[in-house]
This record gives sequence, structure tokens and C-alpha cells, in this order.
Amino acid sequence: MGDSAGSKIILITGASSGIGAATARRLAADGHHVVLGARRVDRLAVLVDELRAAGGAAEHHELDVTSRDSVRSFVEGAHDRHGRVDVLVNNAGVMALSTLDALRVDEWEQMVDVNLRGTLYGIAAALPLMRARGTGHIVNIGSTAAYRVDPTAAVYCATKYAVRALTEGLRQESRAVRVTLVSPGYTHSELTERGGDPQVRAAAHAAAEELGMPASAVADAIAQAISQPDSVDVNEIVMRSTAQG
Repeated sequence: MGDSAGSKIILITGASSGIGAATARRLAADGHHVVLGARRVDRLAVLVDELRAAGGAAEHHELDVTSRDSVRSFVEGAHDRHGRVDVLVNNAGVMALSTLDALRVDEWEQMVDVNLRGTLYGIAAALPLMRARGTGHIVNIGSTAAYRVDPTAAVYCATKYAVRALTEGLRQESRAVRVTLVSPGYTHSELTERGGDPQVRAAAHAAAEELGMPASAVADAIAQAISQPDSVDVNEIVMRSTAQG
């Protein structure tokens, strides 16, 4: 049996901002113990202090999802400290928008490394632990970009299509371990603030600010999926603000 009714040990990657930070706040408020990972440990420390001050249970550890060893250390370290890993939220992501003929190959590779390899590394670290225990939940953060392709977003969409396919494959292979894909549209986060062609980035940022939903809305959806009984697996959640249409 799992721990559906009680406090869970929940690991969140990319937890220093945006959806990751919002998810940490929501799940800590729900009474879960959150283990937060990201490269910006200073921001993680501030967030953990905030959560603890509000009565939540939280800790943080440096994490680089492009490093298999770093991800393994993050997941296995939490397992060693707490005896279990109930939920892994593979949230870390980057979006560097540009047309393919701009040949921003380094940014293509970064998106593959963070968005796809990072998710794979998380699964590789957590799945054996969850399988051995006979329960667990892996939540992968996709995007509405996993369902359509737009100019300047070909590589980003390709990584999110891949995460969607990977998640569905894992779901089909799993019984004891639940698998959920959460795919948000425009969301208020830092995703549109770094990388890519500056003009394209500015347009995407403006659209996200105008049409986006709060990151807390995505966190609420994740919380809902996690809170289901062990016998219920919420497979896919696709969500957009009503303004996005």
C-alpha cells in the first residue's frame, strides 16, 4: 500500500522558480515533505525557509538534471534519508526559441539535455526504488507544445513531444507506479526569460504575461493528481488559461 492518505516524500526538480516553486508551496501546505532540487541553491534556501516558516516540511539539495550522477544522488539521497520516495515531479525545463536556420545548436542540445535527458535520468533513478517498494508516482511536466508545433519552437516542441511519448510508454509498462503528464499552456514563469532569439523571446514573454495562468494553477493540478487513491492514475492533464483559447 502507498501513502495516499498521509504525508508523502515528494521530490521536485527545477524547484527554484515558476511551476516548481509553486508546486513546492502547494504540496508543503498540503502536509507533504518536499525535497527541492535546482542549480540555484540560494533561491532554494530562501524557499525552504519560507515553507518551514509556514509550518511546512522542506529541504533542498543542489541538482543539475543534465548530470546523471547529480540526479541519482538527489533521488537516492532522499531515499536514504527518508526510507522512501513517494513522488518525483520532473519539472526542470528550458525553452530557447529561434528558427532552425539560426543554427543555435548549443541551445538545441541544452533543451534536449534538460527537458528530455533530465526527465529520463529522473525516471532511471526513481523507478527502481518505487518498483522495489511496490508503489510510487512519477509526474512529468510536459507542455501544450507536446501537442502542436509552432515556428521558432521546433526543437522545444520536439523535446516535449518526446516527454509525452516517454510518459505514455512508462504508463503502459506500469501498474504499481502511477504516471502522470501535466501539460500547461502559457504560464507565468521564468521559462520565457532566458535563451533563444532575443526578439522571439520578448514576444513569447509578452504573450505569457498577457495570456498566461498563474503557476499555482499548475501546482493545483499536480496536487489533484497526487491526491488520488493508489488505484486511480490520472494519466494526462492538458491545461490553458481561458485567455489563451
